[in-house]
Amino acid sequence: MAFDGIVIANLVKELNDNILNGRISKIAQPERDELLLTIKGTCGQIRLVLSASASLPLIYLTEQNKPSPMTAPNFCMLLRKHIANGRITKICQPGMERIIHFEIEHLNELGDLCHKQLIVEIMGKHSNIIFCDQNLKIIDSIKHISAQVSSIREVLPGRTYFIPKTQEKCNPLETSQEEFFANIFSKPQNLQKSIYTTYTGISPVMASELCFRAQAEGDRPACALSEEEKLHLYHHFCWMMEDIKEGKFTPNIIKKGKEPIEFASLSLSQYSDLSVTEYSDISQVLERYYADKNIYTRIRQKSVDLRKVVATILERDRKKYDLQLKQLNDTHKREKYKVYGELIHAYGYGLEEGAKTLNALNYYTNEAIVIPLDPQLTPQENAQKYFDKYNKLKRTFEALTELTKETQEEIEHLESISASLDIAVSEDDLAQIKEELVQYGYIKKKHTGKKVKSKSKPFHYISSDGFHIYIGKNNFQNDELTFKFATGNDWWFHAKGMPGSHVIVKTNGEELPDRAFEEAGCLAAYYSKGRGNDKVEIDYLERKNVKKPKGGKPGFVVYYTNYSLVAAPDISGLTVASDETL
Repeated sequence: MAFDGIVIANLVKELNDNILNGRISKIAQPERDELLLTIKGTCGQIRLVLSASASLPLIYLTEQNKPSPMTAPNFCMLLRKHIANGRITKICQPGMERIIHFEIEHLNELGDLCHKQLIVEIMGKHSNIIFCDQNLKIIDSIKHISAQVSSIREVLPGRTYFIPKTQEKCNPLETSQEEFFANIFSKPQNLQKSIYTTYTGISPVMASELCFRAQAEGDRPACALSEEEKLHLYHHFCWMMEDIKEGKFTPNIIKKGKEPIEFASLSLSQYSDLSVTEYSDISQVLERYYADKNIYTRIRQKSVDLRKVVATILERDRKKYDLQLKQLNDTHKREKYKVYGELIHAYGYGLEEGAKTLNALNYYTNEAIVIPLDPQLTPQENAQKYFDKYNKLKRTFEALTELTKETQEEIEHLESISASLDIAVSEDDLAQIKEELVQYGYIKKKHTGKKVKSKSKPFHYISSDGFHIYIGKNNFQNDELTFKFATGNDWWFHAKGMPGSHVIVKTNGEELPDRAFEEAGCLAAYYSKGRGNDKVEIDYLERKNVKKPKGGKPGFVVYYTNYSLVAAPDISGLTVASDETL
């Protein structure tokens, strides 16, 4: 997820192709640190988003509009005064910096032709949008940076704009072999870090990609490479820079399942094991990536409270379970006390008064044992004392056996809920999980007087052979899929010995090909707690052999005969049904 100089170079090419010589027809400021420019060009009307947000700075072309405040902010009004209906005459990137310069030609109040510059800096929390005259004197900026805030550079009206050289980095587009060798291989750092700390605009991801292409280990010390390896790396570096100079970009998004993991303007061969989707332009990548990423981020944020509830109860139950097992283990000596009592009854008649031990033959094992006695008690009282201990431990054993079973079932139930939270993709999914937590008393129910019907539905995939596969997102859906939706001859899949979704393959009376079994196994592995493993063992059997125990919690089933397969949790090649749900 690197908005680096290479992505900026890709954006500059795209902007030059689409909005160069276009006229700025509208200027809006929908957010405190974001501009929305509507530009009319030869290709029609298009909108340009310029965001200097500290958490998510962005530049991209879009067709979507955004609502603006009733009263335009001062910066927006200033831009309207100066460059409304202005023509964009030049779009460039200085070096490989994360900066874009827009040169805008416009008529002033007297009708004279003037030039202004709108400079967008994409630098994380230091991002800014700065409006300058043709001599780079700052007219205003969307964020004012005073000397109290930054000792490096003031961004205030009247100051001269310059790019702060906080790091002595080189321009990768203007380097020679001698400079490359001197800069990269002389640093006491690993190879990957040496690359991205030496050259402007190259992110750690692209440095890692360069190492991967050159078959060099990124975490290896840079100085440890042989001359042949150094030359090989330099050649790959030159080929990458040549692609950037010639505008040979391949905008793409890397996904793990449905979740976007990374985006780039050049192909990332290091992620060959994940799903790669290529796009025609970088704006589509940025808009799609951050929209999809926002879904997962928002859902994780909204699920924080539920996760905290589940984690707290799980921690408490696990401690309770460990204590119960320890207490249960202590009851194993109960049989010894029973034998002591019986042997005292059998051999205690010859004991002297005040005896502290009884030497007797254990007729159960045919071994001699020594039984401790209380000298102040009679043999009969000593025997009764041991029988009392035996009975107490027996009652404890019976009670703890039931309690440990209940605690273990509760832990398994909570772990399955935790797994459901991991795969939730919408607020409806979270609502159904919350309903389960309320139903089982983990969360207090709030009486609102309204009964909300859940819109959450199972995942829906289609196998390579056209068979429909359904995956429950939570325990309620697992039960519904298995015992209401599936028929007896449908196939049921589940990760062995770990929380996970029920996977149903609808057969429609047909025999499933091997590939359908493999793909269903991959889905069962992916939608389980074993998602991060290389391989997951999967149990599968016909639905008619899956049973629901009486009083069992949602999603809990039993089966006694099944087949097994080993699957990788990789679903990149599977097709999501158009409805995605039932």
